[in-house]
Amino acid sequence: MAISSIWVFAQASGDAPTTGTLELLTKARSLGGTVTAFVGGDASAIAGALGEYGASKVYATGDLGGALPGAAVASAMQAVIAGGDRPDLVLFPQNYEGRDVMARLSVKLDRTVVTNNVDIAVEGDAVKVTTPIFGGNTLVTTTFTGEGPFLAAFRPKSFAAESAGGGAAEVVAAPVPDLGATGGAVVTAVHVEETSGPKLDEAEIVVSGGRGLGEADKYSMIESLAKVLKGAPGASRAIVDAGWVPYSYQVGQTGKVVKPKVYIAAGISGATQHMVGMKGSKNIIAINKDKEAPIFGVADLGIVGDVHKVLPKLIEALQARG
Repeated sequence: MAISSIWVFAQASGDAPTTGTLELLTKARSLGGTVTAFVGGDASAIAGALGEYGASKVYATGDLGGALPGAAVASAMQAVIAGGDRPDLVLFPQNYEGRDVMARLSVKLDRTVVTNNVDIAVEGDAVKVTTPIFGGNTLVTTTFTGEGPFLAAFRPKSFAAESAGGGAAEVVAAPVPDLGATGGAVVTAVHVEETSGPKLDEAEIVVSGGRGLGEADKYSMIESLAKVLKGAPGASRAIVDAGWVPYSYQVGQTGKVVKPKVYIAAGISGATQHMVGMKGSKNIIAINKDKEAPIFGVADLGIVGDVHKVLPKLIEALQARG
């Protein structure tokens, strides 16, 4: 089948589209056909950026009045499709809201979903998605059959975000139908964790610490090194589960996927679930006293040594350079 129309579930962070949204728009326009962004909320502030990355039209629900996006956006999407604008593909980010909207839309349209993908291709009449399994050691290709819309969700950093140089996209209202009891849940408060420096999943340099640090207080070395490198601190699941650092720091299969230019793993042995989240980094530096640690198998530079000795010396040397 020739792809003539692709929708992207678009999200915003403040007055800008999320990086994941821009990645999906970039990939969508490479597949052919027209690209449309679908926004839960007001799209006026981000229509320009969405157009720049390839969206020719933006459907926007308008203010959701505190309603959870899942039910509202899925119902609005179904209403637009029922009205005659039927996409061949709908692409979603692999995050909480993306999965929620996709699952509800799947039920409404009676269409299969494929989640946790890292690639998509159109080959002749076939639409295929690629999904990593067994901790990323094996890639599975799934071919959609039947009629669209085909629904697929993608891990962050699966595609590079590249501007298309387009102008602002046309914004079209997509009102939310009456949700009845389904729309009863509302958001009463939002907590945004205070952070400084670049975001973990967008940083050019990431410094992560693991159980090899020995105790929670030693994590300050990771934060100090990240600060002097103007990077972001990260962590293995082990020390997140131990309560040393918040979950938002976790890199791995059940945390954030990062692809920085430099990834420094200090005191991390290299469990499969952690390496799934960082092995796409351009340069990997591992520091571990166990020369047999699996992390050295993916590292570009390995330092066999005690992190308690290596990190202070490294921080000192970097600070001396100014």
